[in-house]
Amino acid sequence: MRATSLLRDYAELTKLRVTSLIVMTAWCGYFFAAGRAGISSWHWGLFHSLLGIGLVSSGTAALNEVIERDVDARMRRTALRPLPTGRMSLLHASLAGALLAIGGSIYLAVLTNALTGLLTFLTALVYLAVYTPLKRISPLCTFVGAFPGAMPAVLGWTAVRGKVEWDTMVLFAILFLWQFPHFFSIAWLYRDDYAQGGIRMLPVVEPEGTSTVRRILIYSVLLIPVSLVPSLTGMAGKIYLVGALVLGFSLLGMGARLAILDLPLSSAASKKRARQLLLSTVVYLPILFALMMTNSRR
Repeated sequence: MRATSLLRDYAELTKLRVTSLIVMTAWCGYFFAAGRAGISSWHWGLFHSLLGIGLVSSGTAALNEVIERDVDARMRRTALRPLPTGRMSLLHASLAGALLAIGGSIYLAVLTNALTGLLTFLTALVYLAVYTPLKRISPLCTFVGAFPGAMPAVLGWTAVRGKVEWDTMVLFAILFLWQFPHFFSIAWLYRDDYAQGGIRMLPVVEPEGTSTVRRILIYSVLLIPVSLVPSLTGMAGKIYLVGALVLGFSLLGMGARLAILDLPLSSAASKKRARQLLLSTVVYLPILFALMMTNSRR
């Protein structure tokens, strides 16, 4: 029973679901880089790359919860995490996070290449040292956090190629833009919780929601043409092109439904549509990348 409980605590400490999404996007970068290199995308290099990136992501999530343990204790959605409840000690979580983040970076440097190990470590560092403290200072944190958040596909690419190339920047741009409707919908949905925790997300600073929904629409619009670039550059075919258009306009439509509602952020109706937008973003990304990979021209 104790072992099962500890495994659940580790899964929560390392944000297993988020880490799984990060590993999936890294796989997409690896897949296309392997195609560019003319090698199979199914070999030990893939295993080493995804394992190393997953380890660093898990460690970064754990250290984030260490840094934000007091904030988590004040928010209802995070109050039951291992650190606020005392199920795990601060020393235990800190050591686990540091070992995973540093060990994963070294693992990548040794078993893939030095650039991937360095970039992965720097991504974790920016997330922890810049984005995390900025959340208590300014709503600019969402923009800053989108940079490390868009790195997994780049890391998967460099694990094969050992350098950053144009195609991987297309993947970076898709991930970068996608994060805004995703995280703004979360901030809309949990605005009261963020306010209680002292997190200065845009819906907390600007409670009318006008600026938030404007940004959701702007980034959703920008995401549509950027998501078509893989077809235009030969990374993916026409099936992907059609799928990207359908997914992009569907996501934009969900944002527009939230915009035209014109109700307070705290209203049940606006929270319902914010949740629908959030679910749309969660569905959008894995389907888009799955289409890109299965309809690849390489």
